[in-house]
Amino acid sequence: MSDKVLTSIEAMFDASQDVDNQETFDQLWGITCELFDKVKARFELQKDPCCADLHPYTGLDGKSGGVLDTYSGPEIDWLVHAWTGNPKASFTNMHLTITLGPQVNVPNFGFALGTTPDLFAYMDFLPRIDYVTDPDYVARYYDGAPNKMFLDMAADANFKSFVSHHMYTRVSLSPNALCLSAAGTDGNIERLREISHQRLDMWLKWVDEATAVPLELRPALAQRDLLIRRTVAEVDPANIVGEKLFGKELCQRLVTTLWGGNRQLPRP
Repeated sequence: MSDKVLTSIEAMFDASQDVDNQETFDQLWGITCELFDKVKARFELQKDPCCADLHPYTGLDGKSGGVLDTYSGPEIDWLVHAWTGNPKASFTNMHLTITLGPQVNVPNFGFALGTTPDLFAYMDFLPRIDYVTDPDYVARYYDGAPNKMFLDMAADANFKSFVSHHMYTRVSLSPNALCLSAAGTDGNIERLREISHQRLDMWLKWVDEATAVPLELRPALAQRDLLIRRTVAEVDPANIVGEKLFGKELCQRLVTTLWGGNRQLPRP
């Protein structure tokens, strides 16, 4: 039996729309909210008015829906705390993604949990420089504990690697990115809770210890962050599932809000 999941999100969605995942969703959303509570305790955040009418929103069938909240602040360029899908019909996806301001070049925080209907997890520290040319950056943010966590999860027989069919999605991943699939057992959910908190705690420590980026380098860093964030959101292969649930117009609104195309608050 393969240790990888090679089925696309769209194929999973089309094949399984009758699994009641409400209990699993509640636990995964609880993990996401636990992390967000830690983030709110550390950073000054202001909710962007662009998402005021997306808490909640409803799908074409009147049953699917979600919540999309976006924030920024003195240290945070763009933060997304959101869920989408239908917990009673297999597919859900929830996000806590954080783009830092250009005052530091600590990797950005990428995090998603979901049901496909099996458990799905994505966790990454998104590099903000060409790290292949900077061994010190690799040593600081990707070696050591993050590398050990990646190897430990690769060796965990309860989890399989989820391999995206989409090339840009794979290109955007760091070598330590976790893209995982697993049965929705209490033990697996608790394992996801454990590593989720570990990764966020590591990231928060990096932010606290970061040195400032020189002023003249900050505009290019901010531009790079925005380009990557927009591209990842716009080419996400799961967008086709969003169109099926919410229609093209609302799906496009959600995608644009995810990357900050509708933002009203200024960038830091």
